[in-house]
Amino acid sequence: MTIRKSLDGNAIGLMLLLCLCWGLQQVAVKMAAHAISSTLQLGLRSGIAAVLVLALISIRKIPFALTGPHLRPGLLAGLLFAGEFLAVSYGLNFTTASHMSVFLYTAPIFTVLALHWLIPAERLQARQWLGILMAFGGVAIAFSGAFGNNPRAMHDMLIGDSFGILAALLWASTTVVIRKSSLSEAEPTTTLFYQLAGAAVALTAIAYAQGDNVFAAWDQAAWISMLFQSVVVAFASYLAWFWLMRRYLASRLSAFSFLTPLFGVAAGVVLMNDVVSPRFAIGAVMVLSGIVLVNFRKN
Repeated sequence: MTIRKSLDGNAIGLMLLLCLCWGLQQVAVKMAAHAISSTLQLGLRSGIAAVLVLALISIRKIPFALTGPHLRPGLLAGLLFAGEFLAVSYGLNFTTASHMSVFLYTAPIFTVLALHWLIPAERLQARQWLGILMAFGGVAIAFSGAFGNNPRAMHDMLIGDSFGILAALLWASTTVVIRKSSLSEAEPTTTLFYQLAGAAVALTAIAYAQGDNVFAAWDQAAWISMLFQSVVVAFASYLAWFWLMRRYLASRLSAFSFLTPLFGVAAGVVLMNDVVSPRFAIGAVMVLSGIVLVNFRKN
């Protein structure tokens, strides 16, 4: 079994860069939504990234097999990954990129709750339980931020925010499957390929069934968004994340996850002119503070 170590300067720098990329991804989807549906975007980017992963495997001659002990957990991880981004794609039709960034990144809260019951070494301390209560209180306050809108806008935002929470639950489930299965010791490219291939097949099929047209007129913003989502986010950043997960302590890496929604909210405000209500801002701060407490360990 691989011995994982504490973070060094290289790992910290890479995690900061990854958080920035992940914070921008919801904004990138929104920016291209006028030309490509969110579901089709996420399906296409997963397919392009899956091809890039296969190319990397071939060039680097990395061990890879679609059969064997990784097959079942790989298929399950792929389906959960597809479900996560399907929820994100639907949610972004109703809520802002800033809201989606915060609610999606409640995933670490659900992950630690699941691992608390499944893995003895992951038992929660009193400080972490306080963080969970603070995070869920923040979610409630952030949800209430929609109540200041007109009835139609409030209805849409609550639907979109709920999809964000659903996406977080599916993301947490994917993490638990990887942690509890043979995928925890698999090559990062194997784990990533299963997830990308699952998302590509499922999401493009759903987009096709909905009548989405991949040959619609794409403008410059759509091309830039798809290039960023496919190559930077879905390929490079996820591969880097799995590489880090195999070499460094997961609890230390997760402590940086609270920076992602901060980058996401900032990008939404600056690039998409998202309006952040006072109640949503207070709730978001509580959620992020709770995530920090949950991921902080003495050992």
